Amino acid sequence: MWLLTTFGFFSIVRKPEDRGTGMVTVRARVRGDIESLRAKYLPGLSEIESTPDHDYAWRGRVTRATWPPVSAGSRLDINYANFETEVAQHMGYARELVYHDVWETLSALQQQKPDRMG
Repeated sequence: MWLLTTFGFFSIVRKPEDRGTGMVTVRARVRGDIESLRAKYLPGLSEIESTPDHDYAWRGRVTRATWPPVSAGSRLDINYANFETEVAQHMGYARELVYHDVWETLSALQQQKPDRMG
């Protein structure tokens, strides 16, 4: 799962080493993002690990049972009319531009014929 928020971008996955442990791995490209996630919603996140040779440079682990309240909490905090404007206000214009690029890339899905969208 990808999660783009007004305080960071995250990838939440169940890595092979998570199987059978009840854990998921939370990954981020920016350390400040995963630190914000911990401070805001996820105090039980494991020690943040630096993984510069991986596709996500920062990661931590948390129990799968802990994750749903994080997702719900971030949804309840939505109090803005425009996501990109809110990102610019909280994280700066440079981050808003990156998020806009994601938005623009995904807008191509609207242009595809229904049989091509899966």
